[in-house]
Amino acid sequence: MTPGTSPDVTANAITITGATVIDGTGKPPVPNAAVVIKDGRIVSVEPEGSPAAGDDVVHIDARGRTVLPGLMDCHVHITGDGNPDILRQLRKTIPRVAFEASVHARRTLETGFTTVRDAGAGHLIDISLRDAIKEGLLPGPRMLVSGLPLTTTGGHGDQFWPPQIEFTDRRVVDSPDEARKAARTELRNGADLIKLCASGGVMTERSIVTSRCLTVPEMRAAVEEARNVGAKTMAHAHGTESIKNAVLAGVDSIEHGMYLTDEVIELMLEHDVFLVPTLVAPYHILENAEKAGMPEWAVTKCREHGDAHRASFRRALAAGVKIAMGTDAATPFNYHGDNALELELMVKEGMTAMQAIVAATSRAAELLGLSDRLGTVDPNKVADVIVVAGDPLADISCLRDKSRIEVVIKDGKIAVDRRPA
Repeated sequence: MTPGTSPDVTANAITITGATVIDGTGKPPVPNAAVVIKDGRIVSVEPEGSPAAGDDVVHIDARGRTVLPGLMDCHVHITGDGNPDILRQLRKTIPRVAFEASVHARRTLETGFTTVRDAGAGHLIDISLRDAIKEGLLPGPRMLVSGLPLTTTGGHGDQFWPPQIEFTDRRVVDSPDEARKAARTELRNGADLIKLCASGGVMTERSIVTSRCLTVPEMRAAVEEARNVGAKTMAHAHGTESIKNAVLAGVDSIEHGMYLTDEVIELMLEHDVFLVPTLVAPYHILENAEKAGMPEWAVTKCREHGDAHRASFRRALAAGVKIAMGTDAATPFNYHGDNALELELMVKEGMTAMQAIVAATSRAAELLGLSDRLGTVDPNKVADVIVVAGDPLADISCLRDKSRIEVVIKDGKIAVDRRPA
C-alpha cells in the first residue's frame, strides 16, 4: 500500500466539518461548513454543521482546510509515461504498458483527480483499465475513454516509419465511409467517445501543426455514429481551418485550439463547443527542451506556435467560450500526478482561481455529460470530494502539492487519507 493512502475505506457515513467549501459552481465559498456523505452520496452541505454521531461514522475535522469536488482532467493519455523517447515506448510489451497505466491511474487519483477522459490508447488498455477500476480491482479515477483516435494517412498520430515496420493497432481513415466504420469499431470495442484528429500535431514528426487532417465529411460521419449511441466526440485541432471544420462537423470539444479567430470563436459559441486548452503540454516541452531525448522538431513546433496557443486561450476566455481543464498528460515530461499544473497556467493566462476550479469541476462535468452526478458539492450528487490543506483561491498551486491533498473521497469511499496523525 502506498504510504498515506487507505483504499476504499467504507463506513455508513462520513462527515466533514469546519471546512471552507468551494462547491464547484463558482459561487462564493461557504466557511465553517459541514458535508455529510452517506451511501456514496452527498446528503447535505450545511453552514456551521456538527459531526454526526455513531460507531459507523467517519468524522473528518477539516478546520483550516478547503473542500472541493473531485477534480477532473478532460484530456489524458493513461498509457503514456511522459518520456520523450518514442522508441522507448514502442519497445514495451503490451502487458508492461498495461501495468504502467494502472500506476498512472493510481497516481492521478492520489492527487485529487477522481475523473479523467482518456484521449487515445491502443490495444484496448484504456477500456480494460476503465472497467477494472469501475469493478474495484484497481484504484484509479473514473475513466471515460476514446480508444484509438481517428486520423488520416500522414495525419497526426500516423508517424512515418520504414515500410518494413507495420503497426496493427491504429485507425487511419481516408474517406467518410472509412471514418464511419472506424467509429463504429471503436464504439463496439467499448469506447465512451470518439477522438478525431482534425489537424496535424506537435508530436508527429512530419505533420504540420496547422495543416488540415480529417475533412468535414469524414468527421461528420464519425460524429453521426457517436451520436447514434449517445456518445460524444472530441477533436484534436490546432489550425484555424481545422478548428472550424471540427465545429461544423458537430464535435463536442476542441482540444488545444492554438489558432482561434473571432469567426471560429463565434462558431464555438453558436454550437456550444467546449475548449480544452492543454496549456501545460507545450510548457513542459519548452521547459525541458535541452534534456536528452527531446525531439528537436517538437521543440521547434512549440516555439513557433506557443504564443498563438496562449493568445487563443485568452481570446476564448474573454469571449465566454466554455473551457474545461485538460493536460494532455503523457506528452513529454507531462507526468501523471502533476495534472494540477494546468490550473496554475490557466490562472497565469488570465483566469481567476475560481474560474480555473470551475473548469476542473462543474464545467468539466458538463463537457463529459456527468453534470447530473458529479462536478459540484451538492446534495444528491455522487460523493467525489477532496479535502485540501490550504486555500486554492489564494494560492492555486496548493492543488499541485500532493501532500496537501489530505483526503480524496471517490464514490463515497475514502481512497486517500493523508491527515496528520
